[in-house]
Amino acid sequence: MQFFLKNLILMLFNSNLEVMIMQNLPLIVISIILSFISVKIIQSYFLKNDILDSINPRSSHSVTATRSGGIALASSLVLISIFYYLNNNEIFEFSLLVPLVLMVIVGLYDDIYNVDFKLKFIFQVIAAKIIIDNGLILDNLHGIFGIYELSSMYAQLISIFIIVSIINSFNFIDGIDGLASAITILFIIMFEYFSKYPTPFIYISIIIICSLIPVIINNYNKNNKVFLGDSGSLFLGTLISIYIMHILSNSYIIQKQFDVNKILYVLGIYAYPTIDFIRVIVMRLIKGKSPFQADKKHIHHNLITNGMSHLTAVCLILISSILLMLIIQLIF
Repeated sequence: MQFFLKNLILMLFNSNLEVMIMQNLPLIVISIILSFISVKIIQSYFLKNDILDSINPRSSHSVTATRSGGIALASSLVLISIFYYLNNNEIFEFSLLVPLVLMVIVGLYDDIYNVDFKLKFIFQVIAAKIIIDNGLILDNLHGIFGIYELSSMYAQLISIFIIVSIINSFNFIDGIDGLASAITILFIIMFEYFSKYPTPFIYISIIIICSLIPVIINNYNKNNKVFLGDSGSLFLGTLISIYIMHILSNSYIIQKQFDVNKILYVLGIYAYPTIDFIRVIVMRLIKGKSPFQADKKHIHHNLITNGMSHLTAVCLILISSILLMLIIQLIF
């Protein structure tokens, strides 16, 4: 444990981190400002056209709110990507915008018109296939159940299952203020800094983390709240699935001092959505309900029911996630 903490602290305060921040300061500033402007403009449009988040028994709020955070977040990423593309600077694989934008559109339509889950599932499978066609496929189980290499057919099927499961597990946790955004930021930080080498997603990571800041701030407004909505949760869930598929590939190498089995590593840095997803699905199946029938039985809902504020619940979940990662490092 002491060895892990020592290396973690040295890594976080390494001069390379300071250099990276200074080198990308313009991108950081632009991402924050552009996201703030996008949030305000799109929120104003939603308010003007009375596109509001309806208050129902499952709602965690009782004030005016719009589900505009996701489209604002995605708009910032797309606009910055277009700028770099026009300047012949491909800061990440731009083809990955296709499944991301697809999920934003599906989520936005769901936010406004309440799409049937079956239709969303079909588009999630399509997005998963696009991600796989970009070369992000799980063709090795890294020794889990004694299995290593997978045939092409099994690799495709398992990859689709994993991607769709990740997208839905992330969608499940978007139930209280700031939780989904905070989990995303924590995941991305772990993803980038536990990697032995700079990942090909470093710039998109910077854009997303910085663009989430104005979304979180407006999420905690006392009135006129801004929620991610399905457009945001599906967008971020798809992005995280892309990251996880990259982790499970041979291209992602974990730093030696933090190295564990990759499946365990993924479970460590994506702990809360995985635990909550499995827990809720099992509970619903035991009760004879549809796994995707919405309720307020999630862990974060239970914390709020027991008197915690949204912010306190989010902090507790983040601390628990970090501790679980520490335990995995200690045991394995």
